[in-house]
Amino acid sequence: MLRIVNRVLVGLAGLLLIVGGGSVLAVGLGLEPPSWWVHDGQRDVLLSDADRTRWRDEGWWWPTVIAVLAVTVLLALWWLTAILRRRRLAEVLVDTGDGEGALLRGRALEGVLAGEAGALDGVQRAQAALTGRRSTPQARVQLLLEPHADPGDALHVLTTQALAHARDSAGLAALPAEVRLRGVKHRAERVS
Repeated sequence: MLRIVNRVLVGLAGLLLIVGGGSVLAVGLGLEPPSWWVHDGQRDVLLSDADRTRWRDEGWWWPTVIAVLAVTVLLALWWLTAILRRRRLAEVLVDTGDGEGALLRGRALEGVLAGEAGALDGVQRAQAALTGRRSTPQARVQLLLEPHADPGDALHVLTTQALAHARDSAGLAALPAEVRLRGVKHRAERVS
């Protein structure tokens, strides 16, 4: 979801900047703007003194400006923290049984999980990522299935073998997983 929001916001901001900048450049180079356009000619300014001070004496103006700016700043901060936040789990806390704990690198467990899932019958390629907290990780697995693979069987074998091995080897009570299955693009087979 965040990836979609990020792309839409960046796309809209880019489109707005291109349209605004392009229109100012076109008018500055001598192109005749439409009658409803805010920028009339080469010597015109985008925001005149009258436009800037028109609503200054109204009682609702300053609270509205402050509220819009505050919401804009909060959305920008949320967007920045969402982009900078680590999505992958760096380490997994393994209970050693003696009251102490050991740390297992998240990339190592991801690599083993992806390797074992990729070795399953009918799986061409597998990717794994760990998210969540280090004491309660969650797995996201993507499988690229070959044309002859049965998705139900591939999912069953993945949960009973690869995910079970990863859960047991890390000493976790549970390893919830989100599995995404995709099929390899291939030509239709000719039937005679």
